[in-house]
Amino acid sequence: MARSAIVIATPHARHDDLEQRVRDDLPGYEVVRVRSREDLTFNTLEKIKPIFVFFPHWSWLIPEDVYSGFDCVIFHMTDLPYGRGGSPLQNLIVRGNCDTMLSAFKCVKELDAGPLYLKRPLSLVGTAEDILQQAADLTVEMIVEIVEKRPPPLPQKGDVVEFKRRRPEDGDLSRLEELKQVYDHIRMLDAVGYPQAFLKTGSLQFEFSGARMNEEFIEAKVRIRRRSNE
Repeated sequence: MARSAIVIATPHARHDDLEQRVRDDLPGYEVVRVRSREDLTFNTLEKIKPIFVFFPHWSWLIPEDVYSGFDCVIFHMTDLPYGRGGSPLQNLIVRGNCDTMLSAFKCVKELDAGPLYLKRPLSLVGTAEDILQQAADLTVEMIVEIVEKRPPPLPQKGDVVEFKRRRPEDGDLSRLEELKQVYDHIRMLDAVGYPQAFLKTGSLQFEFSGARMNEEFIEAKVRIRRRSNE
């Protein structure tokens, strides 16, 4: 008898370990990885016939025939309905949050508005890479629980607060005046694939990572390069 299948849709290398851990924790299921939006099609999924399609970190819109035809579960780093929208990690940190919830919800047409399967606490301490790795570890546990226990998704409750997707230029440190703000901006952009916090001079750009802060100063790594034509 063929095993039931689940799909994990994410292009990020940091989720390679997540994929393997789900395989290890759910040995009775076939686990299929989708890495690109070109491969996320109704026809592709129809051949696999997954019981769930999980999206640990997916930056593209999910086609309507995909979320209408399959149970698609998105993971979002806010306590929904608070924080619907883009750049949740960065928007939480600039608002002074020290922790959040990782929400697993069913994909619907309205952005981040679907009913909730699970929520689990998530710390916002450390660099963006640290936090994303913690979220990946937590996501494994949540995937296993959803597959094994099949909790019914329940409507979101509470006031809706929407976040706007942040832009690379929002990482400019020159407009900040407090050390804590500078430290938070550096760490919240300190992850693979993210545009780093920066300062510019006439011909140079200074990009910061690895920040540490005490009461008097911040220490950080800096990469200096010539500015490209803008």
